[in-house]
Amino acid sequence: MKRHLIFPILLIFLLITYFLMAQDPKRASKSINHQTPILKDQYKLKKLTWGSPIFIRIFKKSKELEIWVKQKSKFKLFKKYPIYYFSGTLGPKLKEGDKQAPEGFYYVTEKKLNPKSRFHLSFNIGYPNSYDKHHERTGNLIMVHGNKVSIGCFAMTDPLIEEIYTIAHSAFENGQEYFRVHVFPFHMTKGNMNKYDKSKWIKFWENLKVGYDYFEKKHLDPEVTVKDGVYVFE
Repeated sequence: MKRHLIFPILLIFLLITYFLMAQDPKRASKSINHQTPILKDQYKLKKLTWGSPIFIRIFKKSKELEIWVKQKSKFKLFKKYPIYYFSGTLGPKLKEGDKQAPEGFYYVTEKKLNPKSRFHLSFNIGYPNSYDKHHERTGNLIMVHGNKVSIGCFAMTDPLIEEIYTIAHSAFENGQEYFRVHVFPFHMTKGNMNKYDKSKWIKFWENLKVGYDYFEKKHLDPEVTVKDGVYVFE
């Protein structure tokens, strides 16, 4: 198939999916009721408290989404979920329509959960953030969602988004005001940084690595601000 035909065909498929998909207003509650007892048992096996605050990391190269759960004062890894599909390459999203998934530091409030998503269930990660806006990066509505197709978002499949959505919902129900989502191109080890040191994005990634290292050392999510167009971590 000619490459210039791939995107129009994918777009048509997404539109057909949207119009044909049954909009079940109770979809979220059904998923939560089904997943909660299963996930509670999994939490117990890992000595985690159901409804505790969560933290999410996404790694594009290895196609992983991690959920960390706060236990006492630090976060503990609960599970790694495979990302079924995301579009684009390693590197940040720059503009609307570039079919690129973003990289950076985002946060999700309860209002960003979407129980009526055309891709089963979803949440908006909050792109563009203040860093993106400073650098005049455009676009919006970047989601972690169900289904197996996506343009600029992260498709998890329906069964996995049900788990992830239920965990997020439980954290909000128990008082978490927002959870952070950190999106990286890859695990920012010394070896990987050396491997990609000729990339045009290496300076940007070196800035991301500061936040990555903060969490790796402390298992605490840093406070993230932007100063003079650079991420700052406290």
